[in-house]
Amino acid sequence: MKKFILSATFLALAGLTAANACEVKDFKTTAIVAVQDSAVKTPVKLEELPEPVTTALKSDAYKGWTPTEAWSVKEGTKEYYLINVKKEAETGSVKIDKDGKPVQ
Repeated sequence: MKKFILSATFLALAGLTAANACEVKDFKTTAIVAVQDSAVKTPVKLEELPEPVTTALKSDAYKGWTPTEAWSVKEGTKEYYLINVKKEAETGSVKIDKDGKPVQ
């Protein structure tokens, strides 16, 4: 008899657990939107950067920073140069258009 009661109790608890596990709660759904980067980056040698860009990099605004890599970037109608710069242990990047003006 003990085994029967113990088995019945176990089955009852297992049934309740399964019923609670299947219960659907009303969660708010969140929309996930993926935006693809439409910018086209083309590597450029530092020696091949236009003269206004190299002049801008030599200005006081970037004094002490050394260019390490450069890319020509076309982002929709905007065209600019993305230049990675380094100063001791610090690194950063600069966006400059073909006329040597900073890009926001």
